[in-house]
Amino acid sequence: MAILITGGCGYIGSHTVKALVEKGEKVLVIDNLSAGHQSAIDYGSLTYGSCGGASALRRLFKNYDIEAVIHFAAKASVPDSCINPDAYYHSNVCNTLVLLGTMADFGCKKIIFSSSAAVYGEPASIPIREDAPKNPTNPYGRTKLMIEQVLADYEVAYDLKHISFRYFNAAGAAVDGSIGEDHRPEQHLIPSAIKAIQEGTVLNVYGTEWDTPDGTCIRDFVHVSDIAEAHIAGLNALRNGNESDVFNLGGHCGFSVLEVVQAIERITDHTIPLKFCEARPGDPARLVADGSRSMGLYTPRYGLDDIIETAWRWHRDHPRGYND
Repeated sequence: MAILITGGCGYIGSHTVKALVEKGEKVLVIDNLSAGHQSAIDYGSLTYGSCGGASALRRLFKNYDIEAVIHFAAKASVPDSCINPDAYYHSNVCNTLVLLGTMADFGCKKIIFSSSAAVYGEPASIPIREDAPKNPTNPYGRTKLMIEQVLADYEVAYDLKHISFRYFNAAGAAVDGSIGEDHRPEQHLIPSAIKAIQEGTVLNVYGTEWDTPDGTCIRDFVHVSDIAEAHIAGLNALRNGNESDVFNLGGHCGFSVLEVVQAIERITDHTIPLKFCEARPGDPARLVADGSRSMGLYTPRYGLDDIIETAWRWHRDHPRGYND
């Protein structure tokens, strides 16, 4: 049987494809390559298309015995979602409904959903537990929360078992250096800081008056390979008959933007010039996971230094990212 991965050429998707294939799983990928890179998956079968394309999806489900879906495909920029919400509701909500409808038609009853810590909005307390109030402050977070609610309804109607992973800040690269992070444009802190080193430019720091010790946002970083392993653990939990569930995926420790910059400077032995800018719309001051529930599912292996070291190695060896 096969595992279908939507958005499998993207950053987290490609690392999960790699981990699954290394464990002997049969992997199918559907990706429109709007944000992903075909060269990030040298394994698995790629179908070019959108997870909202009913005809492409139906061909895959007709031609293969698909056991489960891991759903990564989505637009994922908080600031962009505030400017262009239509694209986010169409991609993240409408396309997912097409996928879920196709799964129901073909009797596929397991899905792992790529959700986000953005569903919490500005949390009342830190660290954030899974049962904390959900009050997203941007359209991106609202689209993720909508699909979590849809999954609960589809379980009642269609017996669709699901696990939702609420990511905090995915970062780092494969430990063997084979794949890494290549967004265009890049908006994530660690690769943006490394790019500033490589290109001799400045790093924008958004907001210096947050209610935090040094005035910059505090975030929780989790290694992308740990996220991939969590998805495999979630898949196996559903295979073993576990109930549907939701888990935070974070490093369980918060770092301010300036603390991360200082760690990157220490590990790379480079100074990063900073430009302090106004805060971006939709950004909360603090996002730190309570990961105690997910620790019952899998054990993360990598800390912030590992994240930075693997990211630095990838970008140093691939200064222009992927070639496609």
